[in-house]
Amino acid sequence: MKIFISGYGRMGRMVEKIVLAKQVEYAGWSENVTEVDRKLASECVCIDFTTPDAFRANYKFLAENFKAVVVGTTGWADIRDEVVAYFEKCGTTMIWASNFSIGVNVFFEVAARLSKLLGEASDYSPYIVEMHHCHKLDAPSGTARTLADVVEAESGLRPDIQSVRCGEIPGIHTLGFEGPNDRITMTHEAFSREGFAAGAVAAALKTEQVQGVHEFKEIIFR
Repeated sequence: MKIFISGYGRMGRMVEKIVLAKQVEYAGWSENVTEVDRKLASECVCIDFTTPDAFRANYKFLAENFKAVVVGTTGWADIRDEVVAYFEKCGTTMIWASNFSIGVNVFFEVAARLSKLLGEASDYSPYIVEMHHCHKLDAPSGTARTLADVVEAESGLRPDIQSVRCGEIPGIHTLGFEGPNDRITMTHEAFSREGFAAGAVAAALKTEQVQGVHEFKEIIFR
């Protein structure tokens, strides 16, 4: 397997570090993936950590030219159906996630169970508070949106989301349920971006085992 990185910002450099540490064949990186040689692209799994605008502009090139694609970029949920349909049309495997941290994906699983139990109790109201560094371009975060989807699917209640952008916070997500007599909260805090990068590389390796379009949390625990 060869891995190519689209986007060489903080996350791209962290992915590069993980790829080199795992001794996976590394084909390089680009800030403008549409300039990549198509023959090289056909041999590579592309890990995309760019910007919402860049991914919107480039997803068709990714689907048409790369062997498989791992999408860590967020901020494109409104065109998700369009993107998924295009990858399926091209027959290109795509694994996407709002957050590739293994811990966050466990967090989603536990949140689903908690939401189901408290949804059945009927007198608890859910909320989400998410905190990130001041450079993050989307708000709420993709992780918070995914968490809200999990809560709504299991409890029938759509949580309010509050976003904080400050300093260099890698990512903190808190899910709370407020009842008449008590409050239940659970929090995931990332210490660095390394966990996100490691999960993205794990997803790239998974593309050798799966076909089609998948959300990371659906396949990581297989």
